[in-house]
Amino acid sequence: MYIEQLYTNCLAQAAYYIESNGEAAIIDPLRDYETYINKAKQRGAKIKYIFETHFHADFVSGHIDLSKQTGATIIYGPSTKTNYAVHVAQDGERILLGDVWFTVLHTPGHTPESSCYLLQDTDGNPYAVFTGDTLFVGDVGRPDLLDGLITKEELASMMYDSLRNKLMVLPDNVIVYPAHGAGSACGKNIGKETHSTIGEQKQNNYALQPMTKELFVKTLTDGIQPAPAYFFKDAALNKQGYATFEEVLNSGLRKLSVADFEKEIKAGATIIDTRIPDVFENGFIPGSINFGLNGQYAIWAATVLDINTPIILVAEPGKEQESVERLTRVGFEHLLGCLNGGFEAWLDAEKRYDMVISIDAEEFTLDVKHSDAIVLDVRKPGEFNDLHVEKAIFQPLDKLNNDYKNLSPEKEYLIHCAGGYRSMIAASFLKAKGFKNVKNVWGGFAKIKEFNQLPFVSEKVGQN
Repeated sequence: MYIEQLYTNCLAQAAYYIESNGEAAIIDPLRDYETYINKAKQRGAKIKYIFETHFHADFVSGHIDLSKQTGATIIYGPSTKTNYAVHVAQDGERILLGDVWFTVLHTPGHTPESSCYLLQDTDGNPYAVFTGDTLFVGDVGRPDLLDGLITKEELASMMYDSLRNKLMVLPDNVIVYPAHGAGSACGKNIGKETHSTIGEQKQNNYALQPMTKELFVKTLTDGIQPAPAYFFKDAALNKQGYATFEEVLNSGLRKLSVADFEKEIKAGATIIDTRIPDVFENGFIPGSINFGLNGQYAIWAATVLDINTPIILVAEPGKEQESVERLTRVGFEHLLGCLNGGFEAWLDAEKRYDMVISIDAEEFTLDVKHSDAIVLDVRKPGEFNDLHVEKAIFQPLDKLNNDYKNLSPEKEYLIHCAGGYRSMIAASFLKAKGFKNVKNVWGGFAKIKEFNQLPFVSEKVGQN
């Protein structure tokens, strides 16, 4: 028996490769599925099953394409309905892989079809459980992603029963392999470790402590921040089907000349520039929005923009494929191509370009004290409430696409986040919307706090 966790940091997502006696199973694969095919080939195994723990909302799974390429059966838990062929497993059903068994544990709560897969070794002993978004390290899945079809309280009640009747009764030494780690919006406060054991979680996870169902429901549903809009669109794609990965990739990798790039701009395409913020700020095509590959690039692109938006890309030469692939993972399908030669090609064509002014903490402090500039804090609610600059306007980045209309394009804004990544997204977004007087703060709130020459306010209400 061989188990490998395939963790993708930018999505805080874990897929799994499990193999026994030449047969392999993949759990919760990403859209760029070749990784799994190559791994099976290297190990001389055949992919037999693709297990999906639920309809993922934060990324588009690779299950459909992977099944087409390998002939592997897609397996979902009870109550699943899809527009493509799957095996809908029953609660308690046993599925043989080589010399080991998976037992299906129906665990509704995060979603109605959510299921965990208990792996039993050749002797029939429980060895590991793949918990999807039901149980994380230190947390459990949020119960509010069905867009009103089932209330979050109803799902939380189901989660209480699933945890206690299906997972907490497993032996303490059973390894817990969840679908997400820290940074994912699928839980409230997921721990930094990417695996644990049932015993450790029973001891340390707040959701597994003794409490009434009523208290559990209140605890789980209090303080949940609204999910990004793309979550509901990704869940629909995973349920209904989607364009093949190759189609989207090939379209996104089209090499656009400067003239073709300009035609797409005039036709209404949005420009995503994937260079790092420190490079982007020194020069970019007017209207570009910076989502640097050095951060949670795809997540923020899908959060700030509609995933159905037609997109054209500017990337460092050699980074085009990564730029496209990562966008496909979160559901972007209208990718129209990359500027051939990147930003340098635009300069060589002697086209007009724009810049973002960045200032350090000292300059920021002087501007706050001696000008009418407005401090725009684009962090999350929990970060802002912990500590923020007095009189700062709170404008979380995930709401900027709707809320920017409440800001005045004629005023000057000093934009900061925690470290500088999100603030450059915000600055470039506002410039693309016609705001001319925006400045980005290098190093963000960390440097502002370190310089410590301004009054701060703490409002510890709310959570991340």
